[in-house]
Amino acid sequence: MNRTTFEHGLYGRLKQEAGHHWQAYIHHDFVRQLAAGTLPDGAFRRYLVQDYLFLIHFARAYALLAYKLRTLPEIRAAVVSLEAIVKELPMHVAYCAQWGLREEEMAKEPEASETLTYTRYVLDIGQSGDVLDLLVALIPCVAGYAEIGQRLRDDPATVLAGNPYAEWIQNYSDGDYLSGARAAIDQLERVGLARGAEQRFDALSAIFTTATRLESAFWQMGLTPHPTVIAV
Repeated sequence: MNRTTFEHGLYGRLKQEAGHHWQAYIHHDFVRQLAAGTLPDGAFRRYLVQDYLFLIHFARAYALLAYKLRTLPEIRAAVVSLEAIVKELPMHVAYCAQWGLREEEMAKEPEASETLTYTRYVLDIGQSGDVLDLLVALIPCVAGYAEIGQRLRDDPATVLAGNPYAEWIQNYSDGDYLSGARAAIDQLERVGLARGAEQRFDALSAIFTTATRLESAFWQMGLTPHPTVIAV
């Protein structure tokens, strides 16, 4: 996926409308410290635990998306995304194990307020709105991580040699992940055309910007010291 893909169509317009909120998300200090290899390991471990809990609710959101869609091709596309998250969880768990985090311990960890706020917001949008509303609420995470991963991979200032977070950067700049993000953006464009995105743009933009702000808050949550992070 080339960088210009991130600027086109409905997704590109939503990003542009989000303005400084989008920039704050993709250039957050958490991301900068990841790229430099200077992020405190406690901050990263807290993020990993909450991301595990987050992914469970995002799987629920994609299951809801599949339920709300009506044509078989659309349902298949949603199921592919759901399967990708379900398959990602064991990989996430294996990666967390490298940081001394066991799944049974992560599952018992309380959800941070940022995790609760973000995931329940997405699920509420899915319950109260239609499939386009839900896709717009989901896309900042899926495509935003691809954009961040690709940007960090291509930035000569990013430290990979000896960086404890190099594998994370490589995971989100990997061709398979970028292809999944492309599919999610393509699905957003198709559904947007079919369900009047142009006439609803202001409302969709509000959803997208809110989800973007919640992404920034999720990064910040990782930087905030918290005593309940599982100890090694």
